[in-house]
Amino acid sequence: MELPRLVVVGSGVAREVADVCRDLKLKGGALIVTGPTTCELAGEEVSRRMEDDGFDTSLMITKYSKIEEVERAERMAADMEAGFLIAVGGGRSIDVAKLASQRAKLHFVSIPTAASHDGICSAQASITIEGETTSVSAHAPLGIIADTAIISKAPKRLLAAGCGDIISNITAIRDWKLASRLRGEEYSEYASALSEMTAKMIVETAPSLKPGLEESARVVVKALISSGVAMSIAGSSRPASGSEHKFAHAVNRIDPGKALHGELCGLGTIVMMYLHGGDWKMIRSALQEVGAPTSASEIGIDEETVVEALTTAHNIRPERYTILGSGLPREAAAAAAKKTKIL
Repeated sequence: MELPRLVVVGSGVAREVADVCRDLKLKGGALIVTGPTTCELAGEEVSRRMEDDGFDTSLMITKYSKIEEVERAERMAADMEAGFLIAVGGGRSIDVAKLASQRAKLHFVSIPTAASHDGICSAQASITIEGETTSVSAHAPLGIIADTAIISKAPKRLLAAGCGDIISNITAIRDWKLASRLRGEEYSEYASALSEMTAKMIVETAPSLKPGLEESARVVVKALISSGVAMSIAGSSRPASGSEHKFAHAVNRIDPGKALHGELCGLGTIVMMYLHGGDWKMIRSALQEVGAPTSASEIGIDEETVVEALTTAHNIRPERYTILGSGLPREAAAAAAKKTKIL
């Protein structure tokens, strides 16, 4: 079980980065992995505060979560003889630092600039290898610094996507229970309970979660961290990734770059909840409350893409059994999408 040792959440806590690194007994220089926008937003400030406190730093600007970028981070860490890595940014920066730190046998600290997905805490990295986006086992962060003053200023679409990613735990857990019953898959009651409780909390508080509010950022980021912890307890992404994630990955294969990961997971959760015979209208309502899309047209995805994704999603990670079984017939996929108003 690999869990963060120290989690700091609050307004302005990014200023405490050097103190947090010392509390974690981190020594040596720090390679700071960040993106072009997040570098200006927080990365340069983190670097300056670390330097002022006696740490040597080097900045790596990355635009892509590709294996080539992971390898570049490894080389940069080796060249500067880094003692640890710091990720400042969104999914790309965190995933690159996460996997690079594991390959280099170094710790890393996660400083998210948006509450858009549960990768800020998990031991899974989403990396593109030979053109294919793949979930890879990696390090969970040793520490997390979630500055709500920074996160609350992120585009509202990112907060809504984070809510979609958390809400999707509801169908992920149903899929896991199904696989346990039908396939004898190992199942963790504790990881399942934590993941499900986190998702239900977001559903219940959805009407009060508004972009620009630090309290909303605090609630969502804590939920994302809890979701990541559930995955660490389970030793896999099972508590937070099921048929709805397969659908999201299938859409990205067919029509890449149209939507955020959490947005697609939210859409997938509506349909998969319907297939499970659950309250899909409740899922749809909660997503609408947080401003997440509830139809494919809202994010520019056409009917053929949705139907093809639903009929081919079972081929993604086929060893992971879900409600999709060995595949949906085209007619059933189209009917489910129209019934749930995805189309």
